[in-house]
Amino acid sequence: MKERGLRSSCPFRAHMLGVLTLLRRRRPLVSEFYEGRQFVGMDLHRRRSMLVRMTEFGEHLETVRILNDRDSLAEVMSRAGESPEVVLEATYGWYWAVDALAELGATVHLAHPLGVKAFSYRRVKNDQRDAFDLADLLRMGRLPHAWIAPPATRELRELVRHRAKLVAMRSQCKAHVHAVLAKGGIWVPMTDLFGVEGNLLLDKVTMPAPYRERIASLRRFIEGFDAEIDLFTGLVQRRLAHDAGYTAIQQIPGIGPVLAAVFVAEIGDVHRFAGPAQLTCWAGLTPSHHESDTTVHRGRITKQGSRLVRWAAIESVKILPGTSRIGAIREQVAHRRGNRNIGAVAAARRQLELVFYGLRDHHVRALHRSPRAA
Repeated sequence: MKERGLRSSCPFRAHMLGVLTLLRRRRPLVSEFYEGRQFVGMDLHRRRSMLVRMTEFGEHLETVRILNDRDSLAEVMSRAGESPEVVLEATYGWYWAVDALAELGATVHLAHPLGVKAFSYRRVKNDQRDAFDLADLLRMGRLPHAWIAPPATRELRELVRHRAKLVAMRSQCKAHVHAVLAKGGIWVPMTDLFGVEGNLLLDKVTMPAPYRERIASLRRFIEGFDAEIDLFTGLVQRRLAHDAGYTAIQQIPGIGPVLAAVFVAEIGDVHRFAGPAQLTCWAGLTPSHHESDTTVHRGRITKQGSRLVRWAAIESVKILPGTSRIGAIREQVAHRRGNRNIGAVAAARRQLELVFYGLRDHHVRALHRSPRAA
């Protein structure tokens, strides 16, 4: 199809052709010394990034690829005017870019990855188009924003997430020990193989040398993980020693210091949520909802949020007795739906609501109801 016929046959195609033409131009349409308000889209990668500058009217100013260092970024931003609006996706390694842009005087916006997932369905997808579309969405006020956690919250998250990763790796090592014993047909009578009695069993196990050496290696790994987990547990608790929200949510049954630290670190500033319903939705604990005309489908929970928060909320309710308030919700829903996992998720939603009020108000009124008048 000829270019002139393309322009005349479909306005949308003509518009897309114009966008592609702008991106192909080597020379900017408007002078790089443009003094108006500018929007910058940044497609961030591990080593290099693509930046597209445009005016507040959508006119293309510049497309440039840079190496990921502060000097190259500062050179581009020096042509972006005063207080430019910059957007990048919340992707791998975004911390340094956000901090560098903020130091350069830019107003930084973080695009939610799920909100721009439709980029992958375009017929033409490249770094230029991604950066251009990010800037265009921001300019039109249609950008799906993600929260930019402050440096203190990011540092706390690093400690909490690393501790969680260490626990997961220790659990894998323990599972490997069980697997090696199973290969030798060795029965484990105790519930905790790595307690006092379990360690005596492992000391006396009789298996061929390769199996014994593997078990010994795994036990050394487990001892090392124990020491590292204790170290990071102490680092987290010292950081949160004077945090009122951290102390308050530990009054909720089922939540101890470890789970409380997960909630504080992952949720961050709880005031960014209008209410507990928004927090449970952000955590991915609410069911999906699809509605068209008079047809409504509600499915499983979305799981679109912090995996650690979901884990902490569900773990905190599994240990509660059925006589407690949250435990009763778990048992009632499990009995009605015939599934204990569904009951635990329903109770976790209610538990997370209590966490919301504990972090916001530094106390949970629902735990201290006044007795009814006689």
